[in-house]
Amino acid sequence: MHSTFTSSDEPTGSSRRDILKKLSLGSAAGILGLLNTPAEAREHATTPAYAKGMAPVKIKNIKAIATAPQGSNLIVVKVETTEPGLYGLGCATFTQRAAAVVTAINSYLPDLVIGKDVDNIEDIWQSVYVSSYWRNGPVLNNALSGLDEALWDIKGKRANMPVYQLLGGKARFAIPCYTHAGGKTPEEVAESAQSIIDRGFKYVRIQQGGYGAVGSINQQPDFKTAGFGGETDNYMNERVYLKSVPKMFDVVRKRCGDEVELLHDIHERVQPMDAINLIKQVEQYQPFFIEDPFSPENMSWFRQLRQTTTVPIAMGELFNNINEFKEPMVQHLFDYIRCHVSQIGGITPAMKIARLGEWFNVRTAWHGPGDVSPVGHAAHAHIDLAVWNFGIQEAVSFSDKMMAVFSGCPTMNKGYMSVNEVPGLGVDINEKEAAKYPITTKSNWQVRKDDGTIIRP
Repeated sequence: MHSTFTSSDEPTGSSRRDILKKLSLGSAAGILGLLNTPAEAREHATTPAYAKGMAPVKIKNIKAIATAPQGSNLIVVKVETTEPGLYGLGCATFTQRAAAVVTAINSYLPDLVIGKDVDNIEDIWQSVYVSSYWRNGPVLNNALSGLDEALWDIKGKRANMPVYQLLGGKARFAIPCYTHAGGKTPEEVAESAQSIIDRGFKYVRIQQGGYGAVGSINQQPDFKTAGFGGETDNYMNERVYLKSVPKMFDVVRKRCGDEVELLHDIHERVQPMDAINLIKQVEQYQPFFIEDPFSPENMSWFRQLRQTTTVPIAMGELFNNINEFKEPMVQHLFDYIRCHVSQIGGITPAMKIARLGEWFNVRTAWHGPGDVSPVGHAAHAHIDLAVWNFGIQEAVSFSDKMMAVFSGCPTMNKGYMSVNEVPGLGVDINEKEAAKYPITTKSNWQVRKDDGTIIRP
């Protein structure tokens, strides 16, 4: 195509911008006005859309949407753009400190991001990450995660593709998931597990009572009798728990067979040496993985654990900083990346962790509990579909109230999760419906020994 300008009548800066704007919009008037002949106009009109480029879109507004339709506090970030009708959603849920995340989003993010180009996700992530000088922490990282996921949602909508396509396309047809079997006795757990297997699941996590068998022991702890601690504080008997897990695995294996993959979460609630001994005892039952044997303060114990057992380990739910994954993965200290994607900052850092894991044969197992919004679950699923070193995903279950607030939620079928096959992350929110379920500031993760000592986490 020949230019209509000669060296003597070069366009000014402003006229160049007008020309580029007209070309990028594919305006018929712009084409006919800039090209010499109808033939040249027809040639440009038939240029593929991908070759024409896209006009810049800026962030116009950002806000937090707080809701609790299923009981847990959920926070969603909504990023609105200068393109009418185009917005993105991301999950910023830190259910235990939800109000603090709302403040971080509404009071600090607008000045940082309004006016920025929505396409520059990496630059926006890096600038927000260091904007408070001190990095990390669940409040700031969740706010950043919501922003990041919303920008990926927008990018998918702009490209007219589901987000997993932008991450490389599908590496599997759907996402294998595990779900939770429970009960107060090993027999109840086995019955629960069998019912899950009958629904098509090939992976089942087994827990007797709550984490650490909390709630399965009918015993008044001494700290309660002494009036120590809070009224709603939970009690854990470590000895009872440690004895119950091998028996639970034995009963479930005998009831459900060897084909089902069994998982268990220690949840960091026992001493490191006790965790090592426990994992040695259940090795004969071939667990798919044991989750979070140690707290983040006890990472040095992983070397001893690795020398003691071949049971696969999942770790990282309480990690804040993506750099916390580097050395453990390089040293093969665990097998599954068990991080909370909205805790570490969203899709952008999660993809970096997943790609690093591929080099060291560490697989993904994103944390997907009930206190993650459907938007967050969709973000997990899009990554799961795209990365080669996917391991397993926690299943989803949404109430009617939740689905009235969030449309396009990920779905389950015979143990597999699928996403809504539309551009972006695929989940939308009804803000009027969300407002019917206000969040609270109540939170109690207190678990104590018989003498009242706090158990981590």
